[in-house]
Amino acid sequence: MKSVKIEGTKRTDLGKKATRQIRSNEGVPAVIYGGKETIHFSAPVMSFRTLVYTPEFQIAEIILDGKTYRTIMKDIQFDVVTDALNHIDFLELVEDKKVIANLPIKFTGQSQGVKDGGRLELKLKSLSVRTYPKHLTEHIEVKIDDLQLHGNIRVQDVDAPNMEILNTPRIPIASVVTTRALRQADTEAAAAAPKAAAPKAAAAAPAAAAAKPAAKK
Repeated sequence: MKSVKIEGTKRTDLGKKATRQIRSNEGVPAVIYGGKETIHFSAPVMSFRTLVYTPEFQIAEIILDGKTYRTIMKDIQFDVVTDALNHIDFLELVEDKKVIANLPIKFTGQSQGVKDGGRLELKLKSLSVRTYPKHLTEHIEVKIDDLQLHGNIRVQDVDAPNMEILNTPRIPIASVVTTRALRQADTEAAAAAPKAAAPKAAAAAPAAAAAKPAAKK
């Protein structure tokens, strides 16, 4: 499991003026909850970049006054005008308490439907799961080798040991759909079928007539 170390400073003044001062000094106010106590702190904005601006799931090891808190990021707030990072909420990982996390989906293999000319469409990029911290993983692996043309892989098809998947079971996470080229090929084949059958039918008619016995006078 990948992790990011963030060194911060605990906050004692939680007023608006102190918060604005932190942001003006290129810091980000943040909070850790879920453990024995709620902890407010701040850290330089640059220390959050590898955690925030990535699709990967990572553990955030936050170091405050020499103590390390193992956490996962739960919520991010950005400035509506400047898009600057405004605030982050972290959930502290406690070994005997289940947590809810969004884990990225990693699709592996090559779909049979794609080999047959279809196009793979990915419907979901992550799944929401409930599990103990020790079972958290960087991603959930989903094999697509058996995915056929016009087929779907749904949430209920995902194998995620030691995790409860919270998404609706029937929602598709990946599908293989027909491409325009494949539809055109099917249309041309269907149009050519009657033309190919017509000469055969015409040739069969005289043969059938010849095979009939002559009528008695």
